[in-house]
Amino acid sequence: MTPAINLAKKAKIAFKVHEYTHDPDNAAYGLEAAEKLGLPPTQVFKTLVVNLDGKELAVGIVPVAAMLSMKHLAKAAHAKKADMADKALVARTTGYVLGGVSPLGQKKLLKTFIDESALQFSTIYVSAGRRGLEIELAPQDLQSLTRAVFTPLIHTE
Repeated sequence: MTPAINLAKKAKIAFKVHEYTHDPDNAAYGLEAAEKLGLPPTQVFKTLVVNLDGKELAVGIVPVAAMLSMKHLAKAAHAKKADMADKALVARTTGYVLGGVSPLGQKKLLKTFIDESALQFSTIYVSAGRRGLEIELAPQDLQSLTRAVFTPLIHTE
């Protein structure tokens, strides 16, 4: 069990865990999950940790086939600037390795933002806290457990 799965169990929400064999040569973790689980890449979401104004970390959750708009995330977080957080800092702060960062069960609850496209699905898939492990849950349950805000986060240009 991972902290993400333990949190979902403790909250008594409906969820399913899906496992697949991760290819260590594949760095496109989210796209690999969608492909190996036979899911549309619009329904599988990646968890990205960003630095806001160089002072605070936050989480952006977007479809694996999309790019996170730093401008949109900064605006949603009421920050001037957002950029990708340092990999070592992400691992230390969340307790997860890159490619296995779950929005659930992180060591420290960070400000979290979910792309509004998640609302078109009854369930979405996010990392369950390990490469090769996804958790399927309702977007509203993910929002509730992470205290997230639904907002446009996808880079559209």
